[in-house]
Amino acid sequence: MIIREIEEKDNQQVESVIRTCLIEFGADKPGTAWADPNLGDFYHLYQSEGSNYWVVEDHNNKIVAGCGIGPIQGWPAICELQKMYALEETRGTGIANDLLKVALEFAKQHYEKCYLETLSNMVAANKFYKKHGFIQLEKPLNATEHYACDAWYIKTL
Repeated sequence: MIIREIEEKDNQQVESVIRTCLIEFGADKPGTAWADPNLGDFYHLYQSEGSNYWVVEDHNNKIVAGCGIGPIQGWPAICELQKMYALEETRGTGIANDLLKVALEFAKQHYEKCYLETLSNMVAANKFYKKHGFIQLEKPLNATEHYACDAWYIKTL
């Protein structure tokens, strides 16, 4: 498997990965990434300064995971780890560790801290973030369109 920056041709596959994972965890509803208007156009969304999105491609050129780094309006020193999802077949392979490392290395070049929002029922994801030094917060950093998220984390880069 390889990790690379998103290309325009990846948009549909990335959307499929995210929607598949959201359905798996019962998060196919408003207030989650499910309702994001840019879900099928990450290539263009992540072209601005301080933003990037990476995909994991398997040996069959299939996108099996991805994650992004983007700014948070009103918090210039803090980025957000965004849309980190992996299909079930890739979980436990270590590729998420590698993907997170790439994203955080990029984030360090632009920001001082990294924030993320997730769902508490994504138990393995919550353990993963804690294992990688993210500290759980009692409330979100600010109001976002992801009002269904009920677990928030931050990490000093």
